[in-house]
Amino acid sequence: MTLDQFRATLAESAPPAGIGPALSALWYDAKGNWEAAHTAAQEDSSADGAWVHAYLHRVEGDLGNAAYWYRRAGRPTAQGELSEEWAAIAAELLGR
Repeated sequence: MTLDQFRATLAESAPPAGIGPALSALWYDAKGNWEAAHTAAQEDSSADGAWVHAYLHRVEGDLGNAAYWYRRAGRPTAQGELSEEWAAIAAELLGR
């Protein structure tokens, strides 16, 4: 699935089947449901899940917690626009 195809699924009422919790978390975030996004991110104990978890705490404004999750993910703390980070994470996860 491409990033554009993933974005097109945002018109649906549920995330695409089989995309996994990290991408589901990004899908819920894009739909404006931070709580569902956070719950999905917590279901993924991998570095990918930690990366999405970090992003979500950045969205929330909890930068200290975000920094912790970026470290867990092995990623530098993001500084750019949230929308750009969302797209970068989604594109990388979709490209695997």
